[in-house]
Amino acid sequence: MPLKRLMHDPERYQLANELHSRPFPSLKAPCGAIYLAVRPEEADRRDQATDRALLTALIDRFGGQHPAPDAAFYSGELGRYHMKWEAHTEFVAYTLFLPDIPDEPFSGDPLSHFPEDWLTQIDGRVIAAAQVRVEQAGSAEEAVRIYGDRLHRHFVSESLATAFVVDGEALVASDFRLHEDGFARIAVVAVDGVGPRRLGRIVQRLLEVESYKSFALLTLPVARRVAKRVTELDDKLVLLARQATEGAEQARETLDQLTRLSAEVERLSTETAYRFGAAGAYEAIVNDRISALREERMAGRQLYSEFMKRRFDPAMRTCRSAERRLQELSGRLARASALLSTRVNVAVEAQNQKLLESMDKRADLQLRLQQTVEGLSVVAISYYALGLAAALVGPIAARFGASKETATAVLALPVIGAVWWAVRRIRVRWESGGR
Repeated sequence: MPLKRLMHDPERYQLANELHSRPFPSLKAPCGAIYLAVRPEEADRRDQATDRALLTALIDRFGGQHPAPDAAFYSGELGRYHMKWEAHTEFVAYTLFLPDIPDEPFSGDPLSHFPEDWLTQIDGRVIAAAQVRVEQAGSAEEAVRIYGDRLHRHFVSESLATAFVVDGEALVASDFRLHEDGFARIAVVAVDGVGPRRLGRIVQRLLEVESYKSFALLTLPVARRVAKRVTELDDKLVLLARQATEGAEQARETLDQLTRLSAEVERLSTETAYRFGAAGAYEAIVNDRISALREERMAGRQLYSEFMKRRFDPAMRTCRSAERRLQELSGRLARASALLSTRVNVAVEAQNQKLLESMDKRADLQLRLQQTVEGLSVVAISYYALGLAAALVGPIAARFGASKETATAVLALPVIGAVWWAVRRIRVRWESGGR
C-alpha cells in the first residue's frame, strides 16, 4: 500500500520540518555580523504576534517577503544585508550579516545598521549583543599574524580566549566583555579552504555561546538573593525547632509559624523554578556549542572551554547550590512540620482521652442519679396511686366489713409492683430508641 494512502498524524510534517527550520547561514570572508538578543519585560507573557509585527515592520523598510503568520524563524535579504530572526522561549534574536567590514576592526556604531526609529519600537531589554568580524587568511600561520597585527589590541588580554576550531579551519577570539558600545566582540580569521556553510556554522555557534551564556547568567542575581533568603529562613527554622522541644503548650503556635514559613519557601520555589530550570538548559547548550567547535590551542593561549570552566562554571555552580539549598530547606520544613504535627496530634489525643474519661465519670454519675431519681419516682408515684386506689376501693371494702386501712394494705404491694413495672418499661423503651 503506498504511504500516501495511510493516515498521517496531523503534526507529523510540522515536527519533521522543525528539524530543518533553523538552517545555518552561509558566509564568505571577509564579512561581519551584528547580533541582538532581546528579552521582553515579562518573558513568560511574551506576545509572539507583537514580535512578528516588529519583524514585519523591519522587513517592509527593505521590501522583503513577510514571514508566515506563526513563524518562529525567518531568513531573508534586507537590502544589501542578510538577516536571520529567531523567536525563542523567552527572547527574540536578530542577526544582521554584513557583506563587508570597515578597515579598522570593530569601529563605528553597530546599531547604525538598523533603522533608528525602528530600534525605538523594540519592547524589551537587550540581554546579549555582539559584533563579529570575519577576515580571510591563506594559512594558519597567516591567520595568527593577522590576529596579532590587527585584532589582538581590540580585546582585553586578561579574559581573552583564542583557539583554532573545527580542525584548524578558523581562528576565533573573544574576551567576553561588553565594550564602549555595549557590544561583545568576536573575531574570526578563516583559513583558505573553509566552506561558506562551515564558516556560517562557526559564527553561529560563537554567537550562541555568547547569547546562551548571557541568558544563563541571568539566574546568578536570583541565586544570590535566594541564597541570602534561604540563610535567613534556615535560621528561623532552627529557632522554631528549638521552640518545638521546649514545651508542648507552645506546639500549636510553633506549628502555625512553621506553616507560614513553609508557605514562603513554596512561594520562593515557585517564583524561581523557571529561572533555575532555564539556567540548566542554557548551560547545557553553551557546553554543547563549545564542544562542537573542537578547539585546538594557539601558542599557549586560553581556550573558550578553559575560560568557561574558570569564569562561567562557578556562576552556574552558585545557581545550582542555591536551588539545591532551597529544595533542602523545603524538605527540612516538611519533616519538621510533620514531626510537630504528630506531637500536636498526640497532645490533642491525650486531651481527648482525658475528656472521654471525664465524660465516662459524668455518665456514671448521671446513671446513678437517674437510678436514684427512678427509685424516688416509683415511691412518689406509688404513694399517689395507692391513695387513689384506696379512695376507689374503700367504699367497697366497707360493705364487706373491712376497714379502709386494711384495703390500703392489701393494695400496697400490687400498686407498687405495677408502678415499678411501668417505670421500668418506659426506661427500657427510651434506652432502645423508642421501639
